Amino acid sequence: MQEIVTGLLMAFDVVALYLLAPHVKSKFLLAFWTAALHTLFPLIGFQFGEWMHQFIANWANTISCLLIFFVGLQLLLSPKNKDFPAIPMPVLAILSSIDTFSVSLSFGMLSLQKYLFVISAGVGTFILSYISLYVAQKTTLFQGHVLKWIAGATLIIISIISI
Repeated sequence: MQEIVTGLLMAFDVVALYLLAPHVKSKFLLAFWTAALHTLFPLIGFQFGEWMHQFIANWANTISCLLIFFVGLQLLLSPKNKDFPAIPMPVLAILSSIDTFSVSLSFGMLSLQKYLFVISAGVGTFILSYISLYVAQKTTLFQGHVLKWIAGATLIIISIISI
């Protein structure tokens, strides 16, 4: 269950970012790119995490909890995005997906279920990013920083519970 919840939480920072993007023309393509990278980075992270677990088995739980904690802290402390930058879609998808690597690295070190997290992160990100891009075009009522705060606080809670 932890893998599914965290996979979905990893999509919230993308939602927070994409709610600030009212003028994206290829919403489906950007959502697809982001979902694909939210699947690829965790697979790579899990492999590194499993490899690292063999070498630092005694420290794996502590290191993984610290990584998850600091990703959550970064989400809490990151500045509010006021203007959406003009960045090419593949670069935007990469930048919004890179944090899934460190979370999946942590899960790999904890030997948790890889495919539950990867599928949850990929599918959840696709659906939520497409919806947020659509909503951003229609309204400015939603503030992305609130979702980033919720995701960050939840990751910190998960890291504390895991210790």
